[in-house]
Amino acid sequence: MFASLEESLGHQFRSAQTLRDALTHKSYAFEKGIPRHNERLEFLGDSVLAAVVAHWLFETYPEEDEGRLSKMKASLVSRVTLARWAAEMRLGPHLLLGSGEETTGGRERPSILSNALEALIGALYLDGGYKLASQFIHRRLLDQEARIVEADHKSRLQEIVQKRYKVPPTYALVKASGPDHDRTFSVKVQIGARLLGSGRGKNKKEAEQAAAKDALRNIPR
Repeated sequence: MFASLEESLGHQFRSAQTLRDALTHKSYAFEKGIPRHNERLEFLGDSVLAAVVAHWLFETYPEEDEGRLSKMKASLVSRVTLARWAAEMRLGPHLLLGSGEETTGGRERPSILSNALEALIGALYLDGGYKLASQFIHRRLLDQEARIVEADHKSRLQEIVQKRYKVPPTYALVKASGPDHDRTFSVKVQIGARLLGSGRGKNKKEAEQAAAKDALRNIPR
């Protein structure tokens, strides 16, 4: 029944019932009078996801403090992120929903999608162990979301500078070179007259992020 989903997951479940439970919304269970739905697996999957993401952040960002790691973790496991991830892997069409949820767009509802994804992670953990669940999370979430976390150097720099110096960093365009269709922008970031870093990019935003990344390497933590 769920062969196409198993194919996309790269895992054939030993327990078909476990996978079915993960995809069964409580509205369907109540409507059909069956006792099993995905809320318990959602609870389990949430914990597995949190452990995998926390470990990855701990290893990837050895110099970040607990507060910053917590913020990054919250972003990575947020309902918005999980719902987008579930939509990208087309989890919605596989869900078992009650008629009410079916007719009111339940297959695209972020809360239902994110909860079902956590339940699926829980099911993978039960059926194949921590390693399987961790590989799925890394492949489907962390390898993509890492770019988003790592790209926001400006926010991180502002957080550090504002806390330490009580003023925000400022960015200034140094020069723009090249033809109109292939411009390269050079930007510097500083506090007052003190240069913190510099960077280049194909637009000002990209150059500012590069300058902020350079500054983060230069300033003491």
